[in-house]
Amino acid sequence: MAGLKHKPPALSNTQARHLILTCQGLNHNFFGSGRQGAQKVIEHLGYVQIDTISVVERAHHHTIWARANDYKKSYLDELIEKDKTVFEYWSHAAAYLPMRDFRYSLIRKNLWASGKIKWFRNKRMTQFVLDRITAEGPLQSKDFEATKPRGGWWEWKDTKRALEQLFMEGRLMAKTRSGFQKVYDLTERVLPKNVNTQTPTPEEYAAYLVRKTIRANGLAAADEIGYLRKNIKKPVNAALDVLLESGEIIPVMVEGYGTATCYTTTANLELADRAQKNSSIHILSPFDNGVIQRRRLKKVFGFDYTIECYLPEHKRKYGYFCLPVLYADKFIARIDCKADRKEGVLYVKTSHYENKPSAAAKKALGNALVKFAAFNGCKTVK
Repeated sequence: MAGLKHKPPALSNTQARHLILTCQGLNHNFFGSGRQGAQKVIEHLGYVQIDTISVVERAHHHTIWARANDYKKSYLDELIEKDKTVFEYWSHAAAYLPMRDFRYSLIRKNLWASGKIKWFRNKRMTQFVLDRITAEGPLQSKDFEATKPRGGWWEWKDTKRALEQLFMEGRLMAKTRSGFQKVYDLTERVLPKNVNTQTPTPEEYAAYLVRKTIRANGLAAADEIGYLRKNIKKPVNAALDVLLESGEIIPVMVEGYGTATCYTTTANLELADRAQKNSSIHILSPFDNGVIQRRRLKKVFGFDYTIECYLPEHKRKYGYFCLPVLYADKFIARIDCKADRKEGVLYVKTSHYENKPSAAAKKALGNALVKFAAFNGCKTVK
């Protein structure tokens, strides 16, 4: 990247935390309420990660709920099926994305369609699946019989692999989900007519990633932009140079980042100045946008967090699905919860405070657990 002409302003660790949490919508709700509020959350964050684990409410619902407490799961279904302002595809992982950003999904889709990403190349099978959906309408994987016995529970049948290949290529979309399984249909039957389908140039795509990351996170270092994407470093650095030169973004030095330059906007700084610091508390998903970049979390918040569901039980320290707890501008605890929806009980299996909590923090967490239990369809906390 080009050298900076002037020494960037410096943000203290406290200022950086406040800026990040404000722009993440975790200490200042600028999304509103209802279905439109949920849509604004997804559009502002740029994506909401999908996850299959359901010991508590799944990550995509949990992430929206943390920012819009009147959120109902039906809102997301309506945004996808009725309003068509949200669609499912891939960010750094499976995610719900704003329909207004649809064209930026075409970069990855073209890589799949061209064979540059090699996965499932049985053209006869993909054509068979495509023909059936064309003739019969939306179908799920279960509507196709297995073409050969599976060697284990983790192995997909060929028709499921074909469906996912077509989905990743962009020839199929997820019209909805039923029982958490995708219902596939032809893209032209799902996509709204007014959506921009022009593939962005590499320069446009890099600029989009820069803008999206800084908008949602308040600030970002160059290596945090394009998280888990390959071959993006050079175009992102070029985009940063262009946006710096135009004044759209500004450089800042941030306590915790050492000599690395971060980037933000004057609008973000103004928003953070207007937002009042408060003592709100949030029980977050391990896949929440605010915690998903673990190195960033440690740099700015001093919170060394790892999800342990992928570890053998004897290696777990905090529990299978420990949830980070944010109080004001600090992560104060992690709790391992399980929702027993039949019994109507949210079980707190373990809780670990980072430091000795204040009485106010303990009371706030108790109140938050009651609300979290209700969100999970439970009436009591044990």
